[in-house]
Amino acid sequence: MNGDAMNRMMNQNYEEVDLGRLFGLLLDHKWLILFITLVFASMGVVYAMLATPIYRGDALVQVERRGTVNPLEEIATSIRGEESESSTAAEVQILRSRMVLGEVVDRMGLDTEVIPKALPIIGRYIQRQGIPRPSFDTGSIAIAESLSDALKGSISLPDALKGSLSVLKGQSVVWGSEWLELGYLEVVEHLRGIPLIVTAGQAGRYSLRLDGESPRPLGEGRVGEPSRFIEGDIELQIDAMEAPEGAEFTLYKHKRTSAIRDLASRFNVEEVGGARDANTGMLRLTLTGTDRDEIRHSLNAVAETFLSQNVHRQSAEINESLAFLEEQAPVLRSQLRVAEDSLNEYRANQNSVDLTSEAQAAIQQFVALDSQLNQLEFREADLAQRYTVNHPTYQSLMRQKRQLEEQRAELNAKVDDLPEAQQEVVRRTRDVEVTQAIYVNVLNRMQELQVARAGTIGNVRIIDDAVADAGPIEPRKARVVMLATLLGGILAVGIVLVRGLLNRGVELPEQLEQANLPVYATVPLSSEQKQLTKRVKHRRDRHGREIVSGVLAQNAPTDTAIEALRGLRTSLHFAMLESHDNRLMITSPSPGIGKSFVTVNLSAICAQAGLRVLMVDADMRRGQLHHAFGDRNGDGLSALLADRAKFEEVVRHSNIEGLDYIPRGAVPPNPSELLMTEAFSHFCNEVTGLYDLVIFDTPPVLAVTDAAVIGAKCGTTLLVVRFQVNPVREVQLTVKRLETAGVIVKGSILNAMERKAVARYGYSYGYNYS
Repeated sequence: MNGDAMNRMMNQNYEEVDLGRLFGLLLDHKWLILFITLVFASMGVVYAMLATPIYRGDALVQVERRGTVNPLEEIATSIRGEESESSTAAEVQILRSRMVLGEVVDRMGLDTEVIPKALPIIGRYIQRQGIPRPSFDTGSIAIAESLSDALKGSISLPDALKGSLSVLKGQSVVWGSEWLELGYLEVVEHLRGIPLIVTAGQAGRYSLRLDGESPRPLGEGRVGEPSRFIEGDIELQIDAMEAPEGAEFTLYKHKRTSAIRDLASRFNVEEVGGARDANTGMLRLTLTGTDRDEIRHSLNAVAETFLSQNVHRQSAEINESLAFLEEQAPVLRSQLRVAEDSLNEYRANQNSVDLTSEAQAAIQQFVALDSQLNQLEFREADLAQRYTVNHPTYQSLMRQKRQLEEQRAELNAKVDDLPEAQQEVVRRTRDVEVTQAIYVNVLNRMQELQVARAGTIGNVRIIDDAVADAGPIEPRKARVVMLATLLGGILAVGIVLVRGLLNRGVELPEQLEQANLPVYATVPLSSEQKQLTKRVKHRRDRHGREIVSGVLAQNAPTDTAIEALRGLRTSLHFAMLESHDNRLMITSPSPGIGKSFVTVNLSAICAQAGLRVLMVDADMRRGQLHHAFGDRNGDGLSALLADRAKFEEVVRHSNIEGLDYIPRGAVPPNPSELLMTEAFSHFCNEVTGLYDLVIFDTPPVLAVTDAAVIGAKCGTTLLVVRFQVNPVREVQLTVKRLETAGVIVKGSILNAMERKAVARYGYSYGYNYS
């Protein structure tokens, strides 16, 4: 397997998700995760406290099964053989209808709403908890006034602070111990839904204005007295008000349909009962809202309205049936009189005719058959309005009617066999008996309906009156806090994992070594070095940058980073034995890697070992090595290469014995071209004989081409890679770019190594230092 194939396999391995590395990332950022989780938990607690609680109340009503009061329906029931019962589904729809809910809205005044003006965010909480209005002393008000005046000038304050100042100075908001009791509010139709602002005044007076209109009030009124505004378009009476002058309340007279929709959205009906008997007729009414008293009263009003309309409906049905029977009774009485007169007249003409037992039996059979046929004719008239002639119920009735007619025809045939006198008496007696039976049945039914009308109670009864729950159903504080905490934890873990997956910077020396780049040293992140680093920003720079303002090897020679660089010095000694010169280039893939830190302190350590070292700041664009020695820039490498200064004029001696350095000098317009001149080659040859070690600090390789030009003049090149900053791909691209220019990278330095869990758990073994 060749080297390219090996590199591809290694890159693929590092691109795979490493569970150990992810676990290490979570451990490294445990405090961030904990902080974000606590922030979300705190937000959940605040929301649970400030959110308006929602309560629920319920009531239980029963829709009883009952027989119909309509005689036609009784006939139909006997024909079908079915038990007449109320449809629960229909009763549920009646409960949710505008007929019932609209009457509740009118009865409870739910289309009228009073909303006290509240502080932002916490205002409703203050009002619910009954927190009284704070008293501000004269000094606080004076401060508020002075700050308010400052708002009119050039000082810009946040909107939240401006709102706080207005609260300090004004009295428009309503606190917990302040309230308004509305007597009634009536407005014309086009003013419904428009907010009306009531502002408390002095001595029990108030002013009224339309919201969004001119601040000029529509007029004034007095508490406890009716008032009229806009020529009677608004009629208002406030029964009581406890609020300081300036406190504002918003009144709404909603459209009736809107109030009904709002009540319907909070109202629910469901049937309750066992699994064996689904149609129990027990209905549970539930209502939600923010006011427990309003829930209880409204729910009771719904149940009472449903009960009253049910009674009214049954009473109306009885009245309708009674009216029909009262209309039929005189007709039947007249028919009975005619039949009796006809029978008596015939008997008188025939000198009385005695009926045989056979004739009397025929008469009884005629009475029974005609009564049944009469009832079927009533039922047929009723069914004709409900069903077509092909409906099974209608067809069943017609079959029964045909059977009775066939029996009546057979009975007529038997009567025809009797003597003529007997036949006539039978027929006339039959008419009397049948009409009398029907008439008596009608009179009895009328008496029953009159009694039923007097004691109508309906088939609905209220089992349980409305009761509102003691605690709110929303927000469920424990669940809100738990979900907020869980969400915060998931979000924090997600942020850490996404950042870790997107940032694939080198974390262990093994990653560089597997990319065929030997690691000469791993330099730990030094806390002492942070104290020697300053951040500066020039006018021409968009962002500030960090510069080294001291030499760590001199200020803290026992620091772990310096110990690591001492190891680098030893490794570098053997590495440069194969080189044809004593020149060393230190570069990096990108800025901010710590390349200058390594250059300065490596040079100091080598000088402390007795070597004569020259450090050259070859970054003629942004080089800052002179700051490490507390020196100014002045003439430097750029002046030397431009032949504006000699070597003796640009070289400077540091306070470390054996260490000299050359600053970058003034920024030239063409740094890369200066480095490609013969002057730079001559400079390199000259300093090689004067010093034991020459170290060049260069610009980043991926930023400019200066490092490639300088590296061609140096026998040894080291690449500085920063822990968790430079990805392996970026390092490989840097090496490839240098190799294209003929520069061979000898090895790398892993800088700013930190003790992190991601390094311990992410790979086969971790790199620890002390």
